[in-house]
Amino acid sequence: MSFVHTLLLAPTPQSWIARAHGSLDVLLVDHANCEKKAASTALALMFAYAEDLELADHMSRLAREELRHYELVAQLLRKLEIEPKRLAPGRYAERLRRLVARGEPEREVDLMICGAFIEARSCERFAALSPVLGGAAGAMFESLHEAEARHFELYLGLTWRRASAPSPSSRRISS
Repeated sequence: MSFVHTLLLAPTPQSWIARAHGSLDVLLVDHANCEKKAASTALALMFAYAEDLELADHMSRLAREELRHYELVAQLLRKLEIEPKRLAPGRYAERLRRLVARGEPEREVDLMICGAFIEARSCERFAALSPVLGGAAGAMFESLHEAEARHFELYLGLTWRRASAPSPSSRRISS
């Protein structure tokens, strides 16, 4: 199982994979937090672009799926008797967000691109981690790999949809 896309210019370093493998507790707690953040992001996009019912439909389903993924990770945390804790947020998404345009429609396009990058990287990492971890964690990451690939494709599709839409100022109502 692997995931390669030209969007990702470099694979996750093997040193990161080794550190993650050696810190399963931190990896799982971090991933539980990431699933909650992914659901929150989908809901935030629904509110930010409330007029876009197609986007709202996609984001509503995505938020529910991300919360189900959180529940899977939380179940594994309980099974492995790993105590959830607050972790410092990762820098990856925060650094991407710094590059987001402030004005529309560029902002929406940039937010969708950020979503595509985040999901693509998660997909790639799950593909690399699942055989290394093995056991329940490896099986869970293998199943999440497929979901992250779908989420990546969703965000990429929404990026193209928005980028190719006419700008609001170019739409005219004929009399």
